[in-house]
Amino acid sequence: MKSGSLIGAIFLIVFGISNVLGQDNNFDYNEFRGRIVDRATNSPLSYCNVLVSGMNIATVTNTTGEFLLKVPKTYDDVKIIIRHIGYKSRAIGLNELMALKGTITMEQAAFQLPQIDVLTQDANLLVKKMYEKIPENYSLQEIFMTAFYRESIRKNRTYVSLSEAVVDVQKQPYDAYRNDLAKLYKARKQTDYTKLDTLVFKLMGGPYNNLYLDIIKHPDIVFTEEMFRKYYFTFDRIEWMDDRLIYVVNFNHYPTKNEALYSGKFFIDATTMALKTAIFSLNLQNEAEATNMFIRKKPLNAKVTAIQADYRMDYIEKDGKWYYAYSRIELGMKINWKRKLFNSNYYAAIEMAVTDRESSSDSKAIKFRERLRSNVIISETADGFSDPDFWGPLNVIEPDKPIEAAIRKIQKQLERD
Repeated sequence: MKSGSLIGAIFLIVFGISNVLGQDNNFDYNEFRGRIVDRATNSPLSYCNVLVSGMNIATVTNTTGEFLLKVPKTYDDVKIIIRHIGYKSRAIGLNELMALKGTITMEQAAFQLPQIDVLTQDANLLVKKMYEKIPENYSLQEIFMTAFYRESIRKNRTYVSLSEAVVDVQKQPYDAYRNDLAKLYKARKQTDYTKLDTLVFKLMGGPYNNLYLDIIKHPDIVFTEEMFRKYYFTFDRIEWMDDRLIYVVNFNHYPTKNEALYSGKFFIDATTMALKTAIFSLNLQNEAEATNMFIRKKPLNAKVTAIQADYRMDYIEKDGKWYYAYSRIELGMKINWKRKLFNSNYYAAIEMAVTDRESSSDSKAIKFRERLRSNVIISETADGFSDPDFWGPLNVIEPDKPIEAAIRKIQKQLERD
């Protein structure tokens, strides 16, 4: 697969809006909402891992530090564990969470820096070891995961499309060449085509974009086969998480006029040499190369330029193995119309969080006819927004405030209709 082809955006003529399909279910579970903040500054902590102790139920905080967990009522005495790089991990009973009125403070980890030897500061060696130890650190067994997926599209500041889905994922072993499989379990969407000029800005690939962002399984997506010839790595600093040291390694690309390459940071667990987090961006200086990575089709009277391409990939450790936990893609496109005074800017945010995980089995395997196509457009596959209890017991990512406002607006419109 060509380096950088993480996600495709399509420009198509408007066809229409799907009808809304409602669904109403009752389930025996408890909801626990919370907000995680820095103890000293009271600033929200985004992308915290929130796990239910002893279970595979998990979620992540949104950009304002908020989370929602749904736990079966039979597990009312369990604790939740919160982890974030640079902070002391914290375990809280669900009853304690209620007493705290949902606000959880996290304390930054104070630790004495160990002696950093020359070997540790060799960033190239750290990255090589990270990849060499994949068979030890990541599952060589097939894993069946449940994940929550959300994609949103804004035209300037206005949300014009919002799609959400719960998907089943058949995650292939990390030593296998087979690609991961996905199946749509439940989904909803709303698109306001009236705000999209004469076009529809659509996202192709759905959850496969996030699965391909797993750069431990797909290193060629970012680095190609010539990682150390096209990129250079430098040691940044040491961080702390869950009583473990984390090496932070910067990576950047050598100057090039023929390619659009990446720069960012690796957060590598010092004990296991496993990748904990990767945060990186595409260099957009080479406009033509960068834009061609995303555009499948566009009108002749429009010039499209990529103005943002940011990525995040998180893994989580359990019982000595590291697993896919969360990924996020943020894209921005500028459209210059011929013979028009004003331009249009479109921004897409695509995120997926694993909310449950278990060993795969024949009974769980995704059948061929159920598989999502790799070129799926979720906004065309979903049925439509419905009542606020649409998701039932399924764990989801709390929406950011602007998305939450857009959802409320959609629901009010449906009530009027």
